[in-house]
Amino acid sequence: MALTDTVPAAAPPAHEGILRRQSLRESAARTYARSLPIVPVRARGLTIEGADGRRYLDCLSGAGTLALGHNHPVVLEAIRAVLDSGAPLHVLDLATPVKDAFTTELFATLPAELAESARVQFCGPAGTDAVEAAFKLVRTATGRDGLMAFSGAYHGMTADALAASGGAQRTGVVRLPYPYDYRCPFGVGGERGAELAARWTRSLLDDHKSGVPRPAGMILEPVQGEGGVIPAPDSWLRQMRELTASRQIPLIVDEVQTGVGRTGTFWAIERSGIVPDVLVLSKAIGGSLPLAVIVYREELDAWQPGAHAGTFRGNQLAMAAGAATLAYVRANGLAERAGELGGRMLARLEALAASHDCIGDVRGRGLMLGLELVDREADADATGARPADPRLAAAVQQACLDRGLIVELGGRHSAVVRLLPPLTITDEQADAILDRLADAVTAAVRTTPGPTGSSPTTLRGTTP
Repeated sequence: MALTDTVPAAAPPAHEGILRRQSLRESAARTYARSLPIVPVRARGLTIEGADGRRYLDCLSGAGTLALGHNHPVVLEAIRAVLDSGAPLHVLDLATPVKDAFTTELFATLPAELAESARVQFCGPAGTDAVEAAFKLVRTATGRDGLMAFSGAYHGMTADALAASGGAQRTGVVRLPYPYDYRCPFGVGGERGAELAARWTRSLLDDHKSGVPRPAGMILEPVQGEGGVIPAPDSWLRQMRELTASRQIPLIVDEVQTGVGRTGTFWAIERSGIVPDVLVLSKAIGGSLPLAVIVYREELDAWQPGAHAGTFRGNQLAMAAGAATLAYVRANGLAERAGELGGRMLARLEALAASHDCIGDVRGRGLMLGLELVDREADADATGARPADPRLAAAVQQACLDRGLIVELGGRHSAVVRLLPPLTITDEQADAILDRLADAVTAAVRTTPGPTGSSPTTLRGTTP
């Protein structure tokens, strides 16, 4: 080659082109792609491999969808069996052996009091569709219209589901205080805070001058996920069940993210012993494929034929994958395992918080864990809580990604780092997750200025 010849510039890696085209073609509403600029090409269990050859530990798990992790053998086997059988993949709401097997397995996991007289409605493919169905069901059954929901809630992105979520400003939904120990709306926290929240709800329902008519239903999450991994106290859940039952108000429990063993029991309601009137299920029940249902007491079944439908409510592959997932979790005690391992992980997170002023609170149930990042320079309120620090949380998320760990952010101010690993992780994998997270927090606090920009956040016992 002559000295004057031009050496062709190397082509950019293929994954960079994919990411560039995504940013040009997809809407401004995309979310995970903004904070997680990776191109997954292979995955197994906890691990994702990107097109750039890097490997990541996935603690997002499809926002809690992947109870058994990526491409678990029992899920793949169930899907292949349907494909190889020649069975139809799209059947609307017709009965099939696959659907019957899924329903049988689902009912076997339910609290006996609900399962013995339950009805199930197959909805559209997403949890938000099931929430809409639940609202329509209780309105039809009661003849009433209004709903009661809770601050910090997240129930989906369709009209009524969004209206019942924490950030919405819609009519027809009464917003109630949800017990939040670290940021108690009554400034007291603990059991006292939960009792005051219950008293507030009871007063609204019983005071004829409150301006709140008796609603068609109440919807709650036993652990608020997107709201920042906030577990509801068992005593408060029991009070919500008692006050709704005594006033003939259907109680809807959204277990879209908490279900299928995630919180240490198969369904999160089992911890408190409550049995709702309507159970909303999605995510993990489809074994990684789109599936959403509501399970409800038969006396609410006042619908006329066609009152609620959806073209893809007969997803055979999702039902097969879901039945295999439910059976595997149940047979292998993965809910109990999640409770045990999650407890150990929570203890390590609490130790991490003890050495970092920027971690205001650590909480969770089972393998649904979160740590809330705060401004250590700011004054604490009367309960000891400091203002949230979303910029530091974003820095921790990026530092995690740099270390091959995928985590999600949530909470009121997107300042809660959330961990949703598969229920199948080993002790060694759990340690690896926490080691990388601890290293990421340490790195982020050394380099991220405080919210005022004055100085980087520092470790307890050190100087800037």
